[in-house]
Amino acid sequence: MADEDRDAFLAETRIGVLTTFGEDGWPFSVPVWFEWDGTRARVFTNATSPKVGRLERDPRVSLLAVNKVGEPEYWVAIDGEAEIREEGAAELAKRLADRYWDMTDEEHTKTVDMWLDAGATLRLLEIVPTRIRTYSG
Repeated sequence: MADEDRDAFLAETRIGVLTTFGEDGWPFSVPVWFEWDGTRARVFTNATSPKVGRLERDPRVSLLAVNKVGEPEYWVAIDGEAEIREEGAAELAKRLADRYWDMTDEEHTKTVDMWLDAGATLRLLEIVPTRIRTYSG
């Protein structure tokens, strides 16, 4: 997949699957919202999330984005290391909520307001790729 096709694919609203590694070496995979800027991927989470602890022990991570049902088979895996940052997490949470949710829904608005009020407890996970694997069928 050409870089511009990959970037267009990742610019669409897709759920990612974030994989981190436990102390015992076993992978932990969870669905996440993400943002890709052409060079790095970003995810937000709570500072007390188990994934933060796993990344503090082992920063290796993989973020997998796949096609939607009915689309031709495509996927992109971003493998690398995650940097845990305090700055920018609340702003990312807001951007991603606007992208993934219908913000006219009052419950969604309340949730985002709660995130923004608790901004100091959010963390931004910035994935610096060491390799990007793609498939287009």
